[in-house]
Amino acid sequence: MKEVAFLVLAALPVWAQTPIESLIETARRGPTAAGLKDQITKTIGARGGQRVWGQDYLFVIDAPSAATISIDNQPPVPMLQIPGSTLWMLLTKMRTGVTHPYQYYSDGKPVGNRGDAVGYNPDSYPKAGVPKGKVSEQQTITSKIYDGMKSNFWVYASPGVDPSVPAALMVWQDGQGLIGEFSGLRLATVTENLVAQKLIPSMVHVMIQPGTSADGRAMRSIEYDTVDDKYPRFLMEEVLPLVEKMYKLRPDGYSRAIAGESSGGICAFNAAWVMPDNFARVDSALGSFRSIQWRPQEKLEGGNVYPFKVRKEPKRNIRIWMSDGSDDLENNHGSWPMQNIQMANSLKFRDYDFHFRFGPAAHGGAQAALDLPESLAWLWRGYDAAKTTDTFTIDPIEKVKPFFRVTIANRDVW
Repeated sequence: MKEVAFLVLAALPVWAQTPIESLIETARRGPTAAGLKDQITKTIGARGGQRVWGQDYLFVIDAPSAATISIDNQPPVPMLQIPGSTLWMLLTKMRTGVTHPYQYYSDGKPVGNRGDAVGYNPDSYPKAGVPKGKVSEQQTITSKIYDGMKSNFWVYASPGVDPSVPAALMVWQDGQGLIGEFSGLRLATVTENLVAQKLIPSMVHVMIQPGTSADGRAMRSIEYDTVDDKYPRFLMEEVLPLVEKMYKLRPDGYSRAIAGESSGGICAFNAAWVMPDNFARVDSALGSFRSIQWRPQEKLEGGNVYPFKVRKEPKRNIRIWMSDGSDDLENNHGSWPMQNIQMANSLKFRDYDFHFRFGPAAHGGAQAALDLPESLAWLWRGYDAAKTTDTFTIDPIEKVKPFFRVTIANRDVW
């Protein structure tokens, strides 16, 4: 393996502005502010998007004609054009601690998919005096288990990790989207704040990008949505031994968690289900417990079977945080929200140590980003570095709650 270089994330002086803060400050001066277009392109992208800092929410869309935006399901309001461009903007103040649905329009027609803006909680922002971790340069592995597939991965060590002392571990799917202090999830910042508060242990995050096969095919769904032991074996036999050349890792499942969103969410659960002695904590957001890789003619199960496997197969000693939104996807593979509710009820039926957060969000990372400080603290609560095992049992408060029930919210029931 090549020599590893590290990027040190230096603490920002209290007077230094982040790129997002600087962009919002410029946007406050209006669409004609000098340099606004260039800042948007650099910080958000040429096609627009949205950024949030505190109660300030900046929305930008690239549209050929007059643009409007609907936020929180309210009537659309006009956006302001940035001169000399097809970019339109709206800067507004809104609540934090929630997600805000939004939809762009141009000439009265929807532009792009409905999205959700995140009202980040305080632990998702950098704080003066909190030590920073460090993230490795991109690493690349060529898999034998997946017959020549190449995957990139990054390794982040939180403050307090000593390369010579075995550390707690979290493995993250779709890791390419987690790099950078202000990625959507803000994983590094949240980790650093929670470590400083002693709410989670110092740990190593391994962030893995879905692979590409030797003939150039995207392997994400094959890796993540297939219900078998192949991907967990890829982690255990190929990826983690490379990580251990950088940092020693604790081998006990009690000290290991695995996380992901969408197909990455079922992938995380599958790894813990197949190998509970290696991964005992799961963070599954928008989990694709659907029939994506169901191949009955090949006798291959799909994720749609998991609510029933949980009810009928031997119980695993794992702890699971789940989240989804009522506006999640419906397609030929199944229903994301309905299957996550079914999954939560199955976990409750078997007295698993689980928590299910069901909000209004669509298919995206907003709910997971909003919840991350809480979900990480919940997953690692009670962690004792002197232990190598514990028995996870349902919280007594959850035990007495009813099963989740569904009512029709968007049409008449008759």
